Amino acid sequence: MPGPVRRRPVARPDAEVAPPALPDVVVAKGDVATSPLLTDGVDALVLPVAPPADGEPEVQPRTGTADAAARYGVDLADLAERLHVTGAAGDAQTVELPRPSGAGRALPWVGLPQRIVLVGVGAGTPADLRRAGAAIARATRGLTRVATTVAADGASDGVRALVEGYLLGAYRHPSRATGTPPPGPAGSLVLLGRYSQAAVAAARTAATATWTARALTVTPSQTKNPAWLADQAARLARQAGLGVEVLGEAELAARGFGGLLAVGGGSASGPRLVVVRYEPPAPAGRTRAAAPRHVVLVGKGITYDTGGLSIKPRESMVAMKTDMAGAAVALATVIGAAQSGVRHRVTALLPLAENAVGAGSYRPGDVLRLYGGTTVEVTNTDAEGRLVLADALAHADLDLDPDVIVDVATLTGAATLALGRTHAALLTPDDRLAAALEDAGQDVGELLWRLPLVPEYRSALDSTVADVHHVAADGFTGAGAITAALFLQRFVGRRSWAHLDIAGPARAAKAAHEVPEGATGFGARLLLRWLSQLA
Repeated sequence: MPGPVRRRPVARPDAEVAPPALPDVVVAKGDVATSPLLTDGVDALVLPVAPPADGEPEVQPRTGTADAAARYGVDLADLAERLHVTGAAGDAQTVELPRPSGAGRALPWVGLPQRIVLVGVGAGTPADLRRAGAAIARATRGLTRVATTVAADGASDGVRALVEGYLLGAYRHPSRATGTPPPGPAGSLVLLGRYSQAAVAAARTAATATWTARALTVTPSQTKNPAWLADQAARLARQAGLGVEVLGEAELAARGFGGLLAVGGGSASGPRLVVVRYEPPAPAGRTRAAAPRHVVLVGKGITYDTGGLSIKPRESMVAMKTDMAGAAVALATVIGAAQSGVRHRVTALLPLAENAVGAGSYRPGDVLRLYGGTTVEVTNTDAEGRLVLADALAHADLDLDPDVIVDVATLTGAATLALGRTHAALLTPDDRLAAALEDAGQDVGELLWRLPLVPEYRSALDSTVADVHHVAADGFTGAGAITAALFLQRFVGRRSWAHLDIAGPARAAKAAHEVPEGATGFGARLLLRWLSQLA
């Protein structure tokens, strides 16, 4: 008889995801007309332009552009016209001024940066400025020091969006060969003018969270098995001063996490449940601030998804190293909450498993007992994400006493078919929670679209041999994202709860503005903004 399945050791234990090394962003008071900074090692000056006003043929200068034209002694409007600068958000064109030849009269820009970048800011909305920031990062990549007046003297939301866009656009995916990040950027962006320091700091925290989620999500799965990801999550969380607990297979079995154990049973690398806790500092003095709320974030952490015995086609497996994007986002969010001093308690639950094909794989037709005792009939082992989420959601409801639960997951292809790659699906019975999450997503450019939890569809999950069927029964067509959410809703009790299906925007087929090709980190900035605004 064959012996027991042997668990392989953690792959590449030397490969670590380090805390992100973002470019520096500094605020320097002054203006283009007089600042000595421009003659002190600045490689490029980035200036804002807007689309032509009604009836005008030329793009419109914004803060600093007219001063730069005077100081440089050049007609920037003429240059913009010859370069076909449109002023549209994210449009960027670079002007290389000629170097002095050593003969004849001195050129007026001697000593000033010889590279000028004209960046379109569109209507100047936060969304436009986020695109402008990403365009600056692309147009100046490789330069050591860049100065700009884009969003100078603007509102804090615009400053935050500009800096977020710049930092997100500066991101590069880790080396695919080693799974480790590229060297941190040495350059810096100098904001010339009046900018909100608080907005710059908030943008940096949000971008750091997104960088962390991207780097973890894009790591290849021969490195990123559940044990490795649990180790990385624990290390990053402890470095941020957070409490961490990691449950291995023995603990999961003893406590009845039947979904995690079933999904991870076919892999040589067993499942894990990581719990990360952030406790806010006590308010100073005798303030009568409202008691902090307890928010639990649950992130789907399937480190690779073959589909199990209901195996996926080859083409569908290629991107499945990113099927743990929800766990990466939940981890990055709780770390960001600590870094930004969010006033509420935040707990992140990361149920981690590899859905593989092996002697211990769970089968269509199995009946599983999940955490808390609910029995589930399985008919499709490629619908594994909802099983590991259900275990974690039930644990949150029964043991952690949260005020709000939000789960985030690359859960269904149905959400992608419905909404494409720009919006995540939002499902919740709580109108106030839905509005708050939608507003936060709008603020940061991570968009949500609410789908209904249709009561009439609940019967599609009825089972004759268990408490619930984990996918819609044969004969029920469509609404896959909705029926998946209805299944999850059974495990949150009466808690305020929202489900974010990020299957579409968690991955990008090509780079655009602040979004890179591949893993996007979608959701981390949205959740941080929501937590910062939570009453």
